[in-house]
Amino acid sequence: MDSIIIVLIILVVLVFIALMKTVQVIPQASAAIVERFGRYTRTLNAGLNIVVPFIDSIRNRIDLREQVVPFPPQPVITQDNLVVNIDTVIYYQVTDARAATYEVSSFIQAIEQLTVTTLRNIIGGMDLERTLTSREEINAALRGVLDEATGKWGIRVNRVELKAIEPPTSIQDSMEKQMRADRDKRAAILTAEGIRQSQILTAEGEKQSAILRAEGEARAAALRAEGEAQAIRTVFESIHAGDADEKLLAYQYLQMLPKIAEGDANKLWIVPSEIGDALKGLSGAVGNLAPKSGGGAPRTTKETPRREQPPID
Repeated sequence: MDSIIIVLIILVVLVFIALMKTVQVIPQASAAIVERFGRYTRTLNAGLNIVVPFIDSIRNRIDLREQVVPFPPQPVITQDNLVVNIDTVIYYQVTDARAATYEVSSFIQAIEQLTVTTLRNIIGGMDLERTLTSREEINAALRGVLDEATGKWGIRVNRVELKAIEPPTSIQDSMEKQMRADRDKRAAILTAEGIRQSQILTAEGEKQSAILRAEGEARAAALRAEGEAQAIRTVFESIHAGDADEKLLAYQYLQMLPKIAEGDANKLWIVPSEIGDALKGLSGAVGNLAPKSGGGAPRTTKETPRREQPPID
């Protein structure tokens, strides 16, 4: 009786194990390679799959999602014999699980070695300056070579990126000094250009100001001359309209003499010969206006000969 129970228990365990091996659940975006007696039979896709227990076996489970693999820095020699360390990142995706399993033993290692050799070939034809400024060109060339080589492995290389390009320390120091010198040079050029522009604008402003000032002074002088001419014309017309005699003219002449003598610059002035005639006419006018004394004969004045006055210092 006990032996029968043990046999039943063994049978139940075997059935359970057989069911476990018969039903295979494959997650989404994954695939499984099935072998029967060591030979490839089929590829299991996502979902519930039935296999023959103890005959069919799962060789490999492959993730079909896009994968990101960073590779360690690799020393590469440029065309000008400088060693640079380059870090790369590969974005790939398995498109054929069977080829990725049987066409190459380890596609990750194969991609890494292919990336290193291809990168050395590309960088070997570039100098350091072009290497530092041609990342897109290097990425495109590297991706083209990898995609062509990994196609038969069931791998599609979507993107290749260079994370870092590190030149030697001495070259980095030289580059920093050169960049610092270039920045100082650009700053000096910009400062000189600003000073030059400022001086040009200042000179232009002074020129415009001088032109406007000269135009204003010329217009003011013209207006003053026009006003004086108009005043002289008005006075002249008034004198002729009033029919002024010599006495009035002599009186006006005497009134202008103090104005002529005004000012520190008037150190020397000459009395014209006509001043005697003017004074004679004026004295005659004043004598006629004076009241006469009783019974006396009119006073006669002795005419003095005309002479020119000496210059007055």
